[in-house]
Formats: sequence, structure tokens, C-alpha cells
Amino acid sequence: MVGDRLGLKPGMVVQELGWDEDVDDAVRVAIEDVIDADLVDGDYGDVVDTVVLWWRDGDGDLADDLMDALSDLAAGGAVWLFTPKVGRPGAVPASDIAEAAPIAGLSNTTTIPVSADWTATKLVAPKAR
Repeated sequence: MVGDRLGLKPGMVVQELGWDEDVDDAVRVAIEDVIDADLVDGDYGDVVDTVVLWWRDGDGDLADDLMDALSDLAAGGAVWLFTPKVGRPGAVPASDIAEAAPIAGLSNTTTIPVSADWTATKLVAPKAR
């Protein structure tokens, strides 16, 4: 199940950013089922455990949007960057993610398919040495 593969657990607060008509509602419902709550939006105003950022090529500056996604994220939390799969409208080149993540202070850890049209890339703050 998608929510489990994202490492989500009941009671977690998941913030959703970048929602638009093209997002996969089945993925959203699967996440809500696992956390046993609704997703919160950018106006939530409190700390969240995970951020889901739907992002498409042409949405703006990925590094800026990743930095914005960090504003409510708890220490140790992850940003899951959902992008259209290669060959789909709005697909984001992997090089764009690899370039933007470090600018935002994040490391790319894993990428998994979450639906027929979307891929999720887990971005986390590097561990302190």
C-alpha cells in the first residue's frame, strides 16, 4: 500500500502542497487511510511529520518550493516529492531534482512509483556529522 511504502503511520500529520486537478486521488486516499486523518494544507500553521509536494516541470523553482516545504516540517521529517513519471506531461528530469535538493539542504534518498502516472522521491535533511 502506498502509505506504508512512504513510511507513514497512524497519527502522523502529513502536509500536502502543490495540489492541482491532475493529482492522483487514489494516492491521497491511501495516505489518509494509513495516517487515519485528513491531509493538511499549507495554512496548517503547526509542525508536520511529512510533507507531500506534488510538483510538475513548469511549476516554478523547485529549490524554492522545497525550501517552502521545510517551513513546517519537524526535525527528522521527510519531504516526499511527487512528480509525473517519465513520458507523462509535466515530467521532471531527475537532474532537476538532484540539483534542487542540495540547494534546499536536502538529500535524495529513494524514488518509488506510487501510481500509474506519479513517482515519489524521498528527500531528507542530511544527518549531522
